[in-house]
Amino acid sequence: MPIPLKIVSVALLGAAALAAVPAPATADSVVRPGDPRLRYMGHWGHVRGAAITVNSGSELTFRFTGYTLTGLFDASTITVPSQIYVAIDGGPRTLYKVDRDEIDFTPAALPGRRHTVTIAVKDVDEYENRWILPLQSGIVLTGFRLGPRARVLPTPRPRGPRMEFYGDSITEGVAALCDHTGVDCADGTVDYANLTGRAFHADFDQVGFGKQGIIQPGHGNVGTAAESFGWNFAGSPADDRFRPGAVVVNEGTNDTPYSSADFEPGYLAYLRRIRTAYPRAWIFAMRPFGGYHADDIASAVRSMGDPRVVYVDTTGWLSAADGDYNGGHPNVQGHRKAADRLIPLIAATTGWRTR
Repeated sequence: MPIPLKIVSVALLGAAALAAVPAPATADSVVRPGDPRLRYMGHWGHVRGAAITVNSGSELTFRFTGYTLTGLFDASTITVPSQIYVAIDGGPRTLYKVDRDEIDFTPAALPGRRHTVTIAVKDVDEYENRWILPLQSGIVLTGFRLGPRARVLPTPRPRGPRMEFYGDSITEGVAALCDHTGVDCADGTVDYANLTGRAFHADFDQVGFGKQGIIQPGHGNVGTAAESFGWNFAGSPADDRFRPGAVVVNEGTNDTPYSSADFEPGYLAYLRRIRTAYPRAWIFAMRPFGGYHADDIASAVRSMGDPRVVYVDTTGWLSAADGDYNGGHPNVQGHRKAADRLIPLIAATTGWRTR
């Protein structure tokens, strides 16, 4: 039976109309901070859908497919933005200021389909509130946006030991790049702690807070060394599953106003707290590079009576006359020299191998 012309025309018109409507675009893929395929290094707390770190030298690495990558942040309460380095596929590091909620890390599309990105925290400002939420300084990561149909791939962990570094602005990397305090001159990725951890291919926590000491609280609402130990920031306990094989302590520089009678018992209590948290770890108690409270630290180590607690005598490691400092802080050269002395000492003590 012939189909009426009117019906054919309507059918054709409908098909043409449907053909004129563009196919819906495929949405970008969004990766949340809690995705287990993301590999965090350092102290990161996970709060309300965000991954937060307040420590220079913290790091995040992951593998992904696709051609684009955008970082998602919450900068709504930040008054002094932190700085990060981003390197993709082993290429050069690009510096970004985290002063907005979205940062395009790939202004040009990436070649190839599979990639690895490493995001390293250059510095978190030491003076603004970096401890009590909401933060005025810190990295508040809410995720990543990949291209359509892109996905995250499993990322292997470092093959070396686990380590922790605890200290003050020197361990934070303050004034490593130039002779001023503040984010621009600070770089936690070039300091002695970061260099030492990388030499051992370690999975390490780098925890440095400006102005902090054993008795002296830190800047940015951070407490003393003992008060901040075991926390990412206020209300966020550090991962108690992380069991370091070695802990390096560089505290005492900011305690110069305090007497030995006050400092030494506090330092000894701090060592005992670390030992309680990590019963089998090597603990390396460093003489501050400036020599502050050196005798007190050595005495506290002896009082421990623990063969796995080692006093690290840094006498002669650095010299202002040799240009190892920017003001009172080691510069890039000074940090490199300190790491070159610390690395073989740890290797000889632990039996760990470096690169």
